[in-house]
Amino acid sequence: MASTPQDEARAALDAAGTLPDAELDLGSVALQLARIDAPEADWRAAAAALTELAQAAVRAAAADAAADEGDPDRRRAVLAEVIHGRFGYSGDTRNYEDLANANLIRVVERRQGLPVALGILWLHAAEAAGWVAHGVDFPGHFLVALEGGRAQAIVDVFGGGTGLAAPELRVLIKRIEGERAELRPGLLRLMDKRAVLLRLQNNIKLRRLRSGDLVAALACTEDMLRLAPGLAPLWREAGLMNQRLDRIGAALNCLDRSLALEPEGETAKRTRMVIEELRHRLN
Repeated sequence: MASTPQDEARAALDAAGTLPDAELDLGSVALQLARIDAPEADWRAAAAALTELAQAAVRAAAADAAADEGDPDRRRAVLAEVIHGRFGYSGDTRNYEDLANANLIRVVERRQGLPVALGILWLHAAEAAGWVAHGVDFPGHFLVALEGGRAQAIVDVFGGGTGLAAPELRVLIKRIEGERAELRPGLLRLMDKRAVLLRLQNNIKLRRLRSGDLVAALACTEDMLRLAPGLAPLWREAGLMNQRLDRIGAALNCLDRSLALEPEGETAKRTRMVIEELRHRLN
């Protein structure tokens, strides 16, 4: 039987799941995730668009001496002009909850997306330019950090690539968490590539859960596990979803995997209680 686009994409995710984080090609893996939800879409055209974006970033970086020498704010300005200026990418403020905003193929086609999807474009372009950049796990709003020398530029990729200093970050956290919120240690936690990809997929999973489509949410979680098979919390989540779907054998397998990865602690104790209850149901 011939393989389907989803089969091919999931095989690619399985392979990516064996790689060290530094060897992951962020854009390519995000396109494979996108193929699963949009098998009819032209993912090769999207891959070509990513290549074109990377090439433009390389040329723009080489043409800006200050950016090339390490000025992080110049690097931010260079990439903002390429990504948002030349290529016209923007945050989708009108249809934020649209699943297409978390599918990189559709984001490339529509030139709109969620913060984390746009962030993948930024990280892809920065890497092509030879610049160090990281995703930033800011609560409720993905950001990007561009490094340069001993300084760093925090970028709001959803807001057209604007730079965020402490006053702007304070406004942002208040907008997300309420007027009593303040900047605190840990708000600008840097993310590795795998964590960025999982945050992208988590947007899809949460939207499916909110719509009541538990089967599709579980499928999304299983694809996340292909990319990150060593994450015990994801195995627990998959186990609990299978339990809700009355798939007892699958639930036990997932929960056992979670315990093998994290056998100690309160969560492990609660997981063992669920496993015991499920095994009684099999008897």
